[in-house]
Amino acid sequence: MDFLGIIYSVAAFIVAIGVLVTVHEFGHYWVARKMGVKVLRFSVGFGKPLWLRRAGPDQTEYVIASIPFGGYVKMLDEREGEVPEEEAERAFNRKSVWRRIAIVAAGPAFNFLFAIVAYYLIFIVGVTGLKPVVGDIAPQGPAYTAGVQPGDLILSVNGIETPTWEKAHFVLLEEAVSAERLMLQVRDEGGQPGERVIDIRNLALLQKEQINLMRDLGLSRWQPVGPPVIDEVIAGGAAEAAGLLAGDRIASLDGIEIETTGQWVDLVRANAGSMVVLRVLRDGRRIDLELTPRSRTENGETFGFIGVRHRVDVPESVLDEMRVVERYGPVEGLVAAADKTWRMTWLTLKVLGKLVVGEASVRNLSGPITIADYAGKSARVGLEPFLAFLAIISISLGVLNLLPVPMLDGGHLLYYLVEIFKGSPVSEQTEIFGQKIGIVLLFGLMSIALYNDLLRLVS
Repeated sequence: MDFLGIIYSVAAFIVAIGVLVTVHEFGHYWVARKMGVKVLRFSVGFGKPLWLRRAGPDQTEYVIASIPFGGYVKMLDEREGEVPEEEAERAFNRKSVWRRIAIVAAGPAFNFLFAIVAYYLIFIVGVTGLKPVVGDIAPQGPAYTAGVQPGDLILSVNGIETPTWEKAHFVLLEEAVSAERLMLQVRDEGGQPGERVIDIRNLALLQKEQINLMRDLGLSRWQPVGPPVIDEVIAGGAAEAAGLLAGDRIASLDGIEIETTGQWVDLVRANAGSMVVLRVLRDGRRIDLELTPRSRTENGETFGFIGVRHRVDVPESVLDEMRVVERYGPVEGLVAAADKTWRMTWLTLKVLGKLVVGEASVRNLSGPITIADYAGKSARVGLEPFLAFLAIISISLGVLNLLPVPMLDGGHLLYYLVEIFKGSPVSEQTEIFGQKIGIVLLFGLMSIALYNDLLRLVS
């Protein structure tokens, strides 16, 4: 990634975190005020205030702080200092346990509400995608064994309709996490309906260092036929070292004529560490370049990569026939948005559950570097992908904050649940001990995620 790309990704990441933290903390703030609690400060970020304003009858401090990773709402509380007698009833600790539960749960709840609103906006405007038509099938892969054929149009997966490839990929992933079989209703190139049942009992998808569902299934998306054209050369990669430029049309590799994108990708992957002669067409001229794909190892497989993004120049009429718009009316859009949010939430919980019991690799955890990279990429594509990215991260924040870990909202909710059954609040010593455990757990989780990020950068 070039310097401008890094700056763009960091900016998109800060915007994303700022928006989602504001949404989360506003949930706490809004419900706290509705419950009669005095709010002293609403802060987006930690550390030294960059901007501060006091407003409202309580002169609440509204702050944007220098460290953008998080935020907080400070409420009047007798456990944190003396409270004037006339304001004692407005202290958080004086409220009933049910009101405290509502205030604490409001942060994650607003994250889920934000996701619903984001998906609702996307669905009523319309999501443009490609029909889920199958491309090349890997020999002897699960899809090949199930009888999936190139040109099959995937109508549904395990009974869930799949109007676009984006929806099909999500449903395949969602079902693959816990199901043993993927039942695909398809329509072949001749228009005949059929059923393909893919056995995934031995897939072990989440045990792998990096999830690549399509490759593991032996599936690929439909691609326009034609030699690839280089769209972008990644700085520092093998392609840049060889002299490839954006706009170069790939002609041949070691004398083998390149006719499709899939053929080009397969040949690059098969030549890790080997010098090959690449012929490109540039401004009408044939140019030969010496290219050495670099080696990368994932899930025990070593393959070549060169650091490019490519496209295929095809007539617009061909793409128009493959395009489809997933759009809903006002009511149907709300139902679809709520359903999408629930499905993403449930998928996140299932993956977390498998991490806890050791059925998923911790190498799949992502930290701030990977999130920033995705933020930058989605923001470059457009508003709709960035909004979808925000919805996914918002759901993740909501789920993580509800985990019963001290220091998180879920840890406080656990204390309040104990209080309901015990009849009195948990002791201060218990809370302090829980906070220490929470700090260790969160630090360990963040360390693993950051370590994974760094590995992805150097691999």
